[in-house]
Amino acid sequence: MRTRSAVCTSVGRWCLRHLQLVPVILLVGGAVLDYCTPPHFSAEAFYTAAPMTAAALLSLRATILAGIGACATDIALLTHFGLIGDSGGWSELAAVATVSALAIVVNRLMYYSQVRLQSARRVALAAQRAVLPQPPGSIGALRIAVRYQAAAKEAQIGGDLYGAQDTPYGVRCLVADVRGKGLNAVKVVAVAMGAFREAAEEEPSLVGVAARLERALLRERARRTGPERTEGFVTGVLVEIPYGDDVVRLINRGHPAPLLLHAGQVHSLEPAEPALPLGLAELGAAPDRIDTAPFPMGATLLLYTDGLYEARNRAGDFYDPAADLIGVVFTEPDALLDVLLAKVNHHTGGRIADDTALLAVTRTRSVSTDEPGIG
Repeated sequence: MRTRSAVCTSVGRWCLRHLQLVPVILLVGGAVLDYCTPPHFSAEAFYTAAPMTAAALLSLRATILAGIGACATDIALLTHFGLIGDSGGWSELAAVATVSALAIVVNRLMYYSQVRLQSARRVALAAQRAVLPQPPGSIGALRIAVRYQAAAKEAQIGGDLYGAQDTPYGVRCLVADVRGKGLNAVKVVAVAMGAFREAAEEEPSLVGVAARLERALLRERARRTGPERTEGFVTGVLVEIPYGDDVVRLINRGHPAPLLLHAGQVHSLEPAEPALPLGLAELGAAPDRIDTAPFPMGATLLLYTDGLYEARNRAGDFYDPAADLIGVVFTEPDALLDVLLAKVNHHTGGRIADDTALLAVTRTRSVSTDEPGIG
């Protein structure tokens, strides 16, 4: 037996597929109701609803046609009942005509608002691509994939960030989450990404990269005013995958622990010692410690922000990516992230409360030059 929510969902999908029929249904329904009831009963509400519905859902042409149809239907029924010359009839027709004219104005206002919104989205997307450029899909034996899911569909960028870079010391990655929202968070993202790109190329150790990030964030925070000057910080994980060595090195600064997926097993790479987030060095944080874990062929490293595991369902239960990915084998990081986002959306019912940044790195089998077709 179908549940009420399933029925409502089906009805909603049907309506979305047949939007152009909604004004027609209102007009036909109003005409039938008007014809089958006594003359003193009016279906004016149906006639005015039709053009307004078209204004909100359809094009200018459809809105004009709905308005003409509403006026024509009202005239036909008023004539049928002999009320076309009556003061009440003229009053009803004037109301329908006025609402039809207003519907055209509303349609145009909504159209121009949509144009402005689309322009803002394009600007936001350009800003995202500038601040968070798409990393290369592969670096040597590593395959890399990223996803960014904003809590607000109108937004394309927020306080979550990711980066992956080929350096003389190996492939270095960063996934981080800026405290706060809005423009200030985007500014911090730009500062953090700039510092990471430069430091990843120049610093021989992850400790040096973390120190450069710390200094850059402290300088940025000193320019702020109000609570952001004292409360701003960034949680993050720095990763280094050295060339020719099946290990991964990590520095975790108050961020959710990465997951290592291999042969259907999921391991949480918790830091040996907890550390404060970036930007809080004045609190007396201890020196950064590098944790090392095996990273065998076929394994995938998953980095993410707290929007993933803080996603809740209707009952308030948090999503558990580690438990949900046990027993599932992925050969490509893109497939992992697609499945993971689908699982989260299913868990939450499509209600996203926080931005989510995901970065997955898969170590594939190295190709030797003596294989057929190579060299």
